[in-house]
Amino acid sequence: MSAIRNVCVYCGSSDGQDQRFADAAEELGRALAAEGVGLVYGGGGEGLMGRLARSTLAAGGYVTGVIPTFLIRKEHALTAAQEVVVVDSMHERKQAMFDRADAFIALPGGIGTLEELVEQLTWAQLNRHVKPILIADIGGFWRPLLALCAHMRIEGFIREGFEARYMVAERIEDAMPMLRAAAERRAAEREPQAVGSPRKM
Repeated sequence: MSAIRNVCVYCGSSDGQDQRFADAAEELGRALAAEGVGLVYGGGGEGLMGRLARSTLAAGGYVTGVIPTFLIRKEHALTAAQEVVVVDSMHERKQAMFDRADAFIALPGGIGTLEELVEQLTWAQLNRHVKPILIADIGGFWRPLLALCAHMRIEGFIREGFEARYMVAERIEDAMPMLRAAAERRAAEREPQAVGSPRKM
């Protein structure tokens, strides 16, 4: 059985210019609810964050929003979420989201979304966690970042054995199956293996 009970989703507090981004956020919310997987997100009510959370709620899903005090008004905290966690700083926000999540998805977003994604990639690279990370490359949004990662590897700044572990999905419908498969593989890797074969009587 998959260990994924809650997924942390990073995404923009704006809608962006491409309607596909908004559609993807709403589709992901419905998918999480249909799978019985809780959403952990930044707590805002605007942009892709708001669309994602409202879509999850409308489909009967569970939403946990984590937001710093100074962003409650600026990002219009979504008080309709079943759980709203108010923290003092961005560092506490990110730690609280990490602690509550079994996997991560990055939808399109701005500098904050990029920073959150890269932090998780760094922690995974340094073996601080093995939680699956999925980049939702909607409409090719993340291709410049993926190209940069490839460039850093080619130039020798991502050494063998220190690769950033992540998956890329171009369609939201592929996201949860990919995360579950990754979680199951990693769970199997951690299970003790039997030594030798049973003796025949």
